[in-house]
Parts: sequence; C-alpha cells; structure tokens
Amino acid sequence: MERLLELLKENARLSAGDIATRLGITEAEVAARIAALEKEGVILGYHAVVDREKTDHSGVTAFIEVRITPESGGGFDRFARRVSQYEQVRGCYLMSGAYDLAVVVEGKDLYDVARFVAEKLSTLDVVLSTATHFQLRTYKHDGFMLNTPPTDGPLLVSP
Repeated sequence: MERLLELLKENARLSAGDIATRLGITEAEVAARIAALEKEGVILGYHAVVDREKTDHSGVTAFIEVRITPESGGGFDRFARRVSQYEQVRGCYLMSGAYDLAVVVEGKDLYDVARFVAEKLSTLDVVLSTATHFQLRTYKHDGFMLNTPPTDGPLLVSP
C-alpha cells in the first residue's frame, strides 16, 4: 500500500498499467486497491501542482499563527474543525512550539485576509492571539521546485 501511495503522490496521472508494472501486480489489483483507499478515506483527492507566478492568479496566501485556550472536553480539535470550515482556509495544523495552530488562508488581496482575521478568526472567544505572515514567493511546493532555474551541482557554501 505504501509504495502505491508514493507512486500516486509522485504522479497521480500514472495509468493503472504503469502502476501495475512498477508494483508487479495486475491492473485490476491496482484499480481495486485505489478504489479501497478512496472508500476508506486514505486518498482524499487528486490535484495539480501549479506555479502561480506563471498564471494570472492575483491572490495572496497567508500563514497565520494562532494561540488559543483549549476548550474543555474538546481541546484544540473543535476549534480547528470550526476554523477549517471557512472557505478561505486551505489548511489547519496543530503545532508544537510558541503557538497552537497554523492556519493557511487564501484571499483576493491583503485586505481580504486582514478582514478574515479581524472579523472571523480573532473574534472567536478562545483565540488569545494571532500573527499573520504573507507568502511572498514559493520555491518548492509538494515536492516540486517552482520558478527556480536548475543548478549545475551542489549548493556552494562559503565561510
């Protein structure tokens, strides 16, 4: 199962035949395993990794550190599920360290994200503080190098 998932993560467009050849099983077995993984919720979806700088996408992405007071009987989970339901939220992660949750938000512009933080996120009663960091450029996403020229050899380190 792990090797099948690795192949799909590397290239979800591989045909069942290509996967079968690499795993040494039949196409029918590949199709059955993928169907089972989808039904079990192990595979949640498929997506393309897009270099936004090569498109006319004008939105912004923000990474928001959130400190909260854990809820009695719900800990962080209830709050995280609630915040995750907003359409602007692309990701929500429980973190170790100085803050509790990392929330990834996409908006039309800086003001759209600021409104989300001011009107939706920071108004929730368990929120102690937020710190918003705007993404300026992406160099690598989901294992893919973006918008960077290839290098000829290892990175140089100077004293």
